[in-house]
Amino acid sequence: MTFNPRKLTKVAGILLLSYIAIIIVTTSCVSPKSIVYFQGDSTRYSSQEIKQTYVPKIQPSDILSIIVGSLNTEASEVFNTPNQFTTASTNYSSMGGPRVQPLGYLVDIDGNIEIPLLGKVKVAGMTTNVAADSIRARLQNFLKEPSVIVRNLNFKVSVLGEVKLPAVYVIPDEKITLPEVLSLAGDLTIYGNRSNVMIIREENGKREYARLDLTSREVFDSPYYYLHKNDLIYVEPVKARMLDTDSRIRTVPLIVTIVGGISTLGILILNLTK
Repeated sequence: MTFNPRKLTKVAGILLLSYIAIIIVTTSCVSPKSIVYFQGDSTRYSSQEIKQTYVPKIQPSDILSIIVGSLNTEASEVFNTPNQFTTASTNYSSMGGPRVQPLGYLVDIDGNIEIPLLGKVKVAGMTTNVAADSIRARLQNFLKEPSVIVRNLNFKVSVLGEVKLPAVYVIPDEKITLPEVLSLAGDLTIYGNRSNVMIIREENGKREYARLDLTSREVFDSPYYYLHKNDLIYVEPVKARMLDTDSRIRTVPLIVTIVGGISTLGILILNLTK
């Protein structure tokens, strides 16, 4: 059979169109407006009033680190907790490996901690600074010019869903915002739904569900912008991700059939051009 350039060119065009059709079927587009954070006016500079903030309060089941100092170091050691334990590296730092931290004082269900010589001290509902002042006042009966530092050791939040590093993060600063936690988690993936991030919060005997839009600057005014202890952040996938996954599963047999047909056609062309 003779070689026909025109026929070969026509067949090659059909093959190319088939390849383009496969690419279109197996890919999807994402709108820039759905992935850009904090959208608002387009001016180079603008300002926004900070309408709310968050000051964490001590709650039952908190673990507090209480460091006591005074002019008499030996006397101060009675009030310090020398025991230590090792925790996992899912914390604020990006450094790997175990981390050693004080065992601390557990706040009981009634909001008290048990301190040597002082007995039970009510701390629930206080900030760490107020709790330190309260303990310092009671220590003046035992120590000369005492100093007290109180820190919350189990202020943690969980991040799940379409982020690069889902994990439980321990926050030593006792104060963190939603964007900061998402930064710790490596940011959302391209498939994360930035306009519908869920915050699950358990406080005062209630479980609350809130949805925030990270593409809007209104997120800064939300009472969920500052995270509370034990908050759970869930980033759901966009519909394109779910549809893409579903369509890939459903179209695999079709793609296999098309590829097989193209391969057969290619072999036929080679035979015709010999």
